[in-house]
Amino acid sequence: GIGTNHEGIIELPETAKVGTLAKDYYDVKKEYVLEVDITPNRADAFSHYGVARDLAASLKQTNPGIQLKKPSVDAFQIDNRSYPVRVSVETPEACIRYSGVTISGIHVGESPKWLQDRLRLIGLRPINNVVDVTNYILHETGHPMHAFDGSKITGDTIHVKTVEAGTKFTTLDGVERTLDAADLMICNDKEPMCMAGVFGGLDSGVTETTTKVFLESACFHPVWIRKTARRYGLNTDSSFRFERGVDPNNTLYILKHAALMIKELAGGTISSDIIDYYPVPVEGFKVSLSYDKVNRLIGKVIEPETVKSILNALEIKLTSEKEGILNLVVPPYRVDVQRDVDVIEDILRIYGYNKIEFNETIRSTISPTVKPDSHKLQNLVSEQLTAIGFNEILNNSLSSSAYYKDSKIMPAEACVKLMNPLSADLSVMRQSLLFGGLESIAHNRNRRKPDLKFYEFGNCYHYDASARNQEDVLAGFTEEMHLGIWMTGFKNEQNWTRTQEKVTVFDLKACIENILNRLVINRNQLQIAEGNDEIFSHSLSYSLKNGKQLIVLGELSNSLLKPFDIDTAVYYADIEWKALLHATKRVKVSFTEIPKFPEVRRDLALLIDSSVHFEEIQKIAFATERKLLQSVNLFDVYEGKNLPAGKKSYAVSFVLQDMTQTLTDKQIEATMSKLIKNYEQQLGATLR
Repeated sequence: GIGTNHEGIIELPETAKVGTLAKDYYDVKKEYVLEVDITPNRADAFSHYGVARDLAASLKQTNPGIQLKKPSVDAFQIDNRSYPVRVSVETPEACIRYSGVTISGIHVGESPKWLQDRLRLIGLRPINNVVDVTNYILHETGHPMHAFDGSKITGDTIHVKTVEAGTKFTTLDGVERTLDAADLMICNDKEPMCMAGVFGGLDSGVTETTTKVFLESACFHPVWIRKTARRYGLNTDSSFRFERGVDPNNTLYILKHAALMIKELAGGTISSDIIDYYPVPVEGFKVSLSYDKVNRLIGKVIEPETVKSILNALEIKLTSEKEGILNLVVPPYRVDVQRDVDVIEDILRIYGYNKIEFNETIRSTISPTVKPDSHKLQNLVSEQLTAIGFNEILNNSLSSSAYYKDSKIMPAEACVKLMNPLSADLSVMRQSLLFGGLESIAHNRNRRKPDLKFYEFGNCYHYDASARNQEDVLAGFTEEMHLGIWMTGFKNEQNWTRTQEKVTVFDLKACIENILNRLVINRNQLQIAEGNDEIFSHSLSYSLKNGKQLIVLGELSNSLLKPFDIDTAVYYADIEWKALLHATKRVKVSFTEIPKFPEVRRDLALLIDSSVHFEEIQKIAFATERKLLQSVNLFDVYEGKNLPAGKKSYAVSFVLQDMTQTLTDKQIEATMSKLIKNYEQQLGATLR
């Protein structure tokens, strides 16, 4: 209330009484500002009128005399037709309705104090009497508007269309933007003037020299507006509302209301007929609602008259009623109410949650699930890994596209790319947890923490162009949960009781097999295969019988570690968590009694080819004796002096046990003889 001049100090006249409050001297009126939290689905309530409408619906239940009023537009009339503007909608799929009218002979200047004060109170900066009216109505009604300087509408024609990709356009903030072919624009005969529903243009806005305007009141398709706003990182009051849906049946009222306010504040005459492009009128959502379902979901019997009263207060029309079934028409502006359960939620909201009493019986509509509890099992595995010295890490799901360049296993084409990345280092969604873990290892090693054991649960993302589907835009995208485990450095700190031992791939393998044991997944039912690729210098993969890979682990290749400046061995395991849960679902937990009869151990020292792995020895053993053989263990390996070239010695123990009786020497010798014979025939093994 003291003006905009900030030079010097304010000198009050001698008549000013000492001790008078400044607010009283300048006659500053006391104002109240109410801040209302609106959930994102309630597009109908993003305005003063919308909140008042919802409040009135509630108050009417206790005071039927409550009336909801809005400014009258009965005084609207066309003064002349001296300034007609034509409208051509060339992209009808993006423009549901487009209404407009012209006003000539206006005088642009400052808005009156009451309008400026109201805008400032809600955090808006007053600009001029025309723009202030459009901003005022946006917040009053929730419907965005735009006013174009009539002198900038070349050819006196408005084109609602897209433009060629690469077209340059300068917005109101002075930033030159390069347009996309999918941006809906408001254009004149020569150039674009405004990003429809998002942001106005610098050269077409109303200024102090404007004498005639074209007022736009439209309804644009939410998806088009949302994509344009995200493409340029713009979040305006207008786009915020268009993205969530405005009332297409309200454009004419908004247009008339704005025109009358501009005439009142800026003068001028309404100089054209109202233009209204509305090829397919939007009807309300038709919903069938039964009293039985209302009472069942709410948990209390609500009288039919109360239900009807609430529906009427919410402007939901009752078209017919038969045998307890109500046929309703929900107004188009309630985009969040399209099913009977949505209507029931609204009824309960107005009726009052606090009026629903709890009885001794609580019913649930959630059916029991047979799926494994992923969260519970994650905690189980996390606790197990943490207990043996691992630390959990959480890395950004955004990654650098450089990690996937020239990769055959994780090609760059399979990356889910961001449309507006913050930087080149965060331009794609990660395909693997691997690189985030290596970044964490490099970070810690650079801070003199070389002995590391990490694990991370996180989603990985892939894009398959061949799976694209016009009907389902998400068909080509997949998102899968993975568990990554990393080990590097020494297993233990240096101390006087034992020397330091470096981590090996077998330490990682032990962790993996302990996880399988904890989840009661029989390792012997999995197929294990060796391999190597661009990621691993040597690897093991665990797969189900159907070929679905569960786990891959091994030592990472030096070429992969080099970009991270890691000069020591790193061992990594990747677990496909969803596949692991699926394998867990088949598990049936059972128990057996403690054996009453003793077990017997027999050892064999086998001379075998160096290419033979223990896995083959174990597999042959269980194939030879399925009933008595309980376990097979490798306890010594020897290669070198006194052995033929290309040979090695495996010392293997076999534990035999019969659950029904004590084994005899004859049974034991027969079993061992069969084992030796099969090893000789299948592996060419000999006893040392």
